[in-house]
Amino acid sequence: MFADDDPRVSQLLEGIVRLASGDLNSRIEVSPARDELDAIIMGTNLLAEDLQIIYEELEQRVEVRTKLLHEAHLEMQKMAMEDPLTGLANRAALLTALESARSDGVGEAPVILLLDLDAFKSINDTQGHTAGDQVLITVAERLRGAVRASDVVARLGGDEFAIVMPATGADQAAIVGQRILAALKEPIELPDQSIRCGASIGLSVGDAGQGPEEMLMQADVAMYASKAEGQNRLHVFEPGLLLIRRLRTQLVDDLRSALKGEGLVLNYQPVVELATGRVEGVEALIRWNHPTRGRIMPDEFIPLAEEAGLISELGRWVLTTAVEQLRRWVDDDAVDSTFSVRVNISATDLQSLRFIEDVREVLKETGVRPEQVVLELTEVAIVKGNELDRYSLAGLRGLGVGIEIDDFGTGYSSISYLRRLPVDRVKVDRSLIVGLGTDPSQPALVAAVLQLVRACGLEAVWEGVETAEQAEHLRNLGCLSAQGYFFSKPLPAEDIPGLVKAAFPVRNVGT
Repeated sequence: MFADDDPRVSQLLEGIVRLASGDLNSRIEVSPARDELDAIIMGTNLLAEDLQIIYEELEQRVEVRTKLLHEAHLEMQKMAMEDPLTGLANRAALLTALESARSDGVGEAPVILLLDLDAFKSINDTQGHTAGDQVLITVAERLRGAVRASDVVARLGGDEFAIVMPATGADQAAIVGQRILAALKEPIELPDQSIRCGASIGLSVGDAGQGPEEMLMQADVAMYASKAEGQNRLHVFEPGLLLIRRLRTQLVDDLRSALKGEGLVLNYQPVVELATGRVEGVEALIRWNHPTRGRIMPDEFIPLAEEAGLISELGRWVLTTAVEQLRRWVDDDAVDSTFSVRVNISATDLQSLRFIEDVREVLKETGVRPEQVVLELTEVAIVKGNELDRYSLAGLRGLGVGIEIDDFGTGYSSISYLRRLPVDRVKVDRSLIVGLGTDPSQPALVAAVLQLVRACGLEAVWEGVETAEQAEHLRNLGCLSAQGYFFSKPLPAEDIPGLVKAAFPVRNVGT
């Protein structure tokens, strides 16, 4: 053992106290004696070295983990403020940038440009979502190239984009807006085709006391005014536009109420067999009797229904109402078992897996024969549809309903597609017979179209017949069916039985 008065004992105790207090660099001097006490001192020094190494490694791990956590936090912040598809700022980042630009108080007030792609819905519906995503990525790149370095470009969702321009006058912002429109008018190259996708832009200039959401709302109002004026335009916000927005919002609410109550009605325009004058069927055409505005025509409220997401509900109402009316005519012996009703359906309906079941249910509930129901789709929807559209068409054909291409001759008119599509007839657009009876070259064109349609194994209905001369020419060319104001304007349901009974004397068609 060692003596209590050995100075090394006090040195050892002091060293242990220093180590316990966290001074891991502290070491106790070893004497030349190299006895048992020195062995304890050496052991204590080794323990201190081990503790120092462990502590340094722990500090390194904490530093690495702290760095990783910081990077993860920055990445999360970035993700929270970035659109994952395009890499642009998202809505939250846009509002932050707008608030920052508004509160700077340096120079002119900020400007916000809000834009919506004019043709994106049809691209998504007909080309599929992969093509739609590529369009959005290309648009994002072009927006970045058209704005200034200080501007913030954001995607708010869907096909809606916005640009915050700090300290910018309306005139300068409008110049940038026109540059954006020019960039978006250029073709976008997809793997199998080249498409064009313009935009409508709303411009709002910041004002004292305005919050970001209010500025965004004003730009949105201006953007819808731009859409109303036509595609690929820019409109600057004006206070009077707020009244138009309120009226539009009220009209959407009224349309929702009409779908649940009264106001919507169907008129029916006859489709006539040219050789005999027999009414072979009718086309159901929707009308809206508004309680204060009177009759509103489809070209006004159908686009409204599409924008408000009501088009499928509206389509179901038309389908159900038309087929139920056909059931009543059959029960009353007003029409025979070959009489058909034509119902227009939208591209949105084809994209809904529920639509086939809707058709199946209305046929089951009414007991109407499937071949008495003909669904009309526009040429662009049926020719350029995606896989889901083709699945829906095949499902509808499986139910036994007729399918007809509407407005044939105004869209793609792809003969290769026409030969393979599951359709029964095409309805030739009125524009192809306008000169029939006055233009000597028109009969040859009509004959060529008829031959083309029949070469694909189909028949044609000719719409827009307004004169006896047009009807006579079509009949002489061998055309089977037609409709138009020459025969009858669209009529209420109660007038159809009398029209069917009277038919249309052939002599009226040919004199």
